[in-house]
Amino acid sequence: MLLAAQVVFRAGDAALPLVLAALFGRSASTDVYFFSWAAFAFAGSLVFSVFQDSAIVPILTELKAHSQHQLAARVRGSLLAHTLLLGGALSAVIGMLAVGSFAMRYDGAELALAAKMVPIFCLYLVALSVRTFFVAVLNAEHKYLAHPIAGAASVVMSLSMIFALQKSVGIVVVPAAALAGELVAIAILSHLVRVGLGLRIPLTFERPEPVMRFAKLAASETGGGALTRVNPVVDQLVAGFAGVIGGGTLLRYSGDVSSVLTSLLQASLLPVLLSVLSNEATRATKSPLGHARFRITVIRTLAWSCGILAAASVLVYAVRGPLLRAIFLRGEMDAAGVERMIEILPYHLVGVAPFGALLVLARAHVALKNSRIMISMGVLNASMNIVFDVLLVKAVGLRGIALATSVTHLIVAIVFWVRLESFFRSEARAPQPSISEVA
Repeated sequence: MLLAAQVVFRAGDAALPLVLAALFGRSASTDVYFFSWAAFAFAGSLVFSVFQDSAIVPILTELKAHSQHQLAARVRGSLLAHTLLLGGALSAVIGMLAVGSFAMRYDGAELALAAKMVPIFCLYLVALSVRTFFVAVLNAEHKYLAHPIAGAASVVMSLSMIFALQKSVGIVVVPAAALAGELVAIAILSHLVRVGLGLRIPLTFERPEPVMRFAKLAASETGGGALTRVNPVVDQLVAGFAGVIGGGTLLRYSGDVSSVLTSLLQASLLPVLLSVLSNEATRATKSPLGHARFRITVIRTLAWSCGILAAASVLVYAVRGPLLRAIFLRGEMDAAGVERMIEILPYHLVGVAPFGALLVLARAHVALKNSRIMISMGVLNASMNIVFDVLLVKAVGLRGIALATSVTHLIVAIVFWVRLESFFRSEARAPQPSISEVA
C-alpha cells in the first residue's frame, strides 16, 4: 500500500530531473547548481540526517512499549527544540564556509550565482531536518502514508514555483522552490502529529536520558552519513577531469534515473522495515530466542528487495536508449548529451541492487542500536569511492565515475553483512536469561 501511495503521490520527485533538463539543459550554471547542491548535501548531512531512518524510531518504540507517554512527549519536545536551535546555528556556519569555498572555485557570474544560493540552501537544511523529525515521529507510530501525502504537496509547490519563475529568476529558483516545498510539508506533517494523533511536543531544552542516548547514537549515524555525503562532491570534482562540457550535470542526470529504483525502496519499504525491526529488537531483549526472528526478517527483506531491484535494473538497461531519449531529449537538452547519458547509465545500474542491500543492512544495525559502526563504515565508503573514482575516470571517463560508485556500494554492503553476523555471534555468546527470568 505504501509503495502504491509513493508512486502516486511522489511521482513529481522522479519528474524533477526531467523538468530541470528540459528547462535548463546543461551549462556552466547547471554545473554550479549541482556542485552547490552536492556540497550542501555533504555539509548539511550533519543537520538533516539526524532523524532520517535513525535511532529515534527504536527509542520512541521502546518508550511506547513501556507506556512512558509523558517521557516520550518530553523527548519529542527536546529533540525539536534542539533541532531548531543547533540546526539553525550549524547551517549558518556551513553557509559561511560555503561562501569561502565557492570563492576559491568560482569567479565572476558563476560566483555571484553560487552566492545567491547559499542563504537559500542554509534555510532549506533547517527545514529539511524539521520535516525528517516529524516523519520519524509518524513512522514510530506506524503512520507511513503521511509522508507521501506531504511529499506530494511539497512537489506541487516546488514545481509550480519553478515553472512560474524559471525565466525571470533562472536556476536560483530551484533551491528556493525546494525550500518552499519543505515548508508546506512541515505544515502538513506537524498538523497530523499534533492534531491527528494528539501527540504533545512541548518545546524544552531539558535533556532526559533517552535524548542523551539518542545523541550518542545519532553522532555515529550522522558522522558516517557525513562521510558518505562527500561522494557526490568528489564525483562532481572528478567529473571535471573527464573533459566533457556539462559532464557533472550529465553524471547527475543519469544517476538520478538509476536512483529512482532505490528511491522507491527508501520511500516505501525501509521506513516500515525500520519500525518492524525496532519492534522485534525490543521483543528480542525479553526472549530467550534472541535475535533469530530479527535475522530471518533481514534475510527475507534482502532477498526480495535485491531480486526486485536486479530485475528492474535489467529492464531499464534494455530500454535505456528509447527511455532516456523520450524523457530528456526535449527543451534545452542536446542530443549529444543524451547519448552520453545512455552510455553512462549501465554503469550506474550495476550498483542498484548492492545499494538496496546496503540500505536494508544499515537499517538493521540502526534498529539494533548498533550505530557505533557507522563512522567506520562511512570512512570505508568514502575512501573506496575516491580510490575507484581516480582509477576509473582515467580508464573510461564519466562511465568510470558511475562504475566507481557501484563497486563501492557492493563492497560496503558485504562489510555491513559481515558485521551484522558478527553482532549476532557476540549476542549468542552473551549470557542468556533463564526461562524463569523471561517469565
